[in-house]
Amino acid sequence: MSTDAPTAPERTAPPRRGRSHLGDRLTTARALPMLPAGLLLIGFMLGPILYSLYLAFTDSAIRGDGASDTSFVGVSNFVDAFTDSDFWNSVALTLVFTIVSAVIGQNVLGMLLALLMERAHRILSFAVTSLVIAAWILPEVVAGYLLYTFFADEGSLNTLLGAIGLPAQDLLFSAPILAVSFANIWRGTAFSMLVYSAALSSVPADVYESAALDGAGPVRRFRSVTLPLLRPAIATNLMLTTLQTLSVFGLIFIMTGGGPARQSQTLPLYMYEQAFSYGQLGYGTAVALLLLLIGAAASLVYLRLLPEEDKR
Repeated sequence: MSTDAPTAPERTAPPRRGRSHLGDRLTTARALPMLPAGLLLIGFMLGPILYSLYLAFTDSAIRGDGASDTSFVGVSNFVDAFTDSDFWNSVALTLVFTIVSAVIGQNVLGMLLALLMERAHRILSFAVTSLVIAAWILPEVVAGYLLYTFFADEGSLNTLLGAIGLPAQDLLFSAPILAVSFANIWRGTAFSMLVYSAALSSVPADVYESAALDGAGPVRRFRSVTLPLLRPAIATNLMLTTLQTLSVFGLIFIMTGGGPARQSQTLPLYMYEQAFSYGQLGYGTAVALLLLLIGAAASLVYLRLLPEEDKR
């Protein structure tokens, strides 16, 4: 028979209100220095975003009735876009330009350069990296003019083709979207190369050694070892290059102006034409929002490519 006396229930100390109020005051005091930064973000980021949303649902214009008396038109601008054949032509060209130059061109060429530079001599690696980065840091307008002179009738391309006995080509007229896609590849490959070079440097060497001991050749090691380990870097780079390519304007504007006959008029150029050439700010802003939605959809697709542990 147990003789232990029953123990009294433990009493918890009542919360100290003074300490709680002191913590709240300290938190408020720490947040006060962030107030100016918050106001700047609201004024220079949230403000323009909200104003753009407002413009997209109005008939705002630079000149005409929409300039003197702006009125709310609902989703009329979006309906006009979806029923405009020039808009769908720009959507198709934007997809071609993005897939050819960013998804395929920059990523594949950037990966190849990163793999080659990993095994190349230090001097050769430095020279190639310097040339590729030099093209990347050029202003977009300068790069556009250089590539325009390269593809022009009497430019460098036709000079080289003539030197080897091939007929001259006028890609700026016959295939302008391919010409501007090549220009974007030439200018933007450096970013992909740097991303993949950094990712490759983080792969442990013993992983490749183990694969080689198991009899895996270079192609098998790349497919079974390198690609799975670089999956987060590939998905991130695809998302960044896609978003950057969707907004390319100056390069195409300098090289072709969207022509000839709208054959290279991507959505940024179509938006510029509607908003500033025709003066329809409301309609142009609606097109800009649709372009933003395309970028958001592409980002969601790329995020699904990331492993679950990289999403947390």
